[in-house]
Amino acid sequence: MGHVIVNQFVSLDGIVTDPDGSAGTPGGGWAFRHGPAPVSGDKFRLGQILRNGVMLYGRTTWELLGGLLSRRSDDFSVAMTQMDKVVLSTTLTDVSGWANSRLADRTVAELVEAERRDVVVVGSLSVVRALQAADLVDEYRLMVFPTVVGSGERLFPADGPTVEFGLTSVDQVGPAVLSTYRRSEAAG
Repeated sequence: MGHVIVNQFVSLDGIVTDPDGSAGTPGGGWAFRHGPAPVSGDKFRLGQILRNGVMLYGRTTWELLGGLLSRRSDDFSVAMTQMDKVVLSTTLTDVSGWANSRLADRTVAELVEAERRDVVVVGSLSVVRALQAADLVDEYRLMVFPTVVGSGERLFPADGPTVEFGLTSVDQVGPAVLSTYRRSEAAG
């Protein structure tokens, strides 16, 4: 089984809801008010994983990113389009609109446990919640923005279990901070 890496935009108060404003929530768009540095290109430092890994998406994030990246020709967009993508959706029947996408044919846990490549999730809170519930997240890459949103979904549920992670890197990206946390050896 490959490593499971969750990549998220997070507000200073832990909110992950509507960072781009596409859902129209009050306070939405908080990540994009800080300029392009923390939201463009390979901001989560995926590097080789873009060529060797697989992405897991929920419907909403897949539709949003596919609609944007499939039409662009920059290196990052091309790499994301060429990467294998699995979409977990109960409503979609066709994912041919973004190359190298397929619909999931089993549960998140079954997909991850059968996968030998690194598995990456960007956004897709429903997928992240399923991975958290099955205790399958090996690494979090969190782009923390200096905004207090006040309300919305938090990355970690209040009733979740205690899981230990170690900080492996911190990088300033414009006004945001990319922090990478890996599962502690003692915990996993």
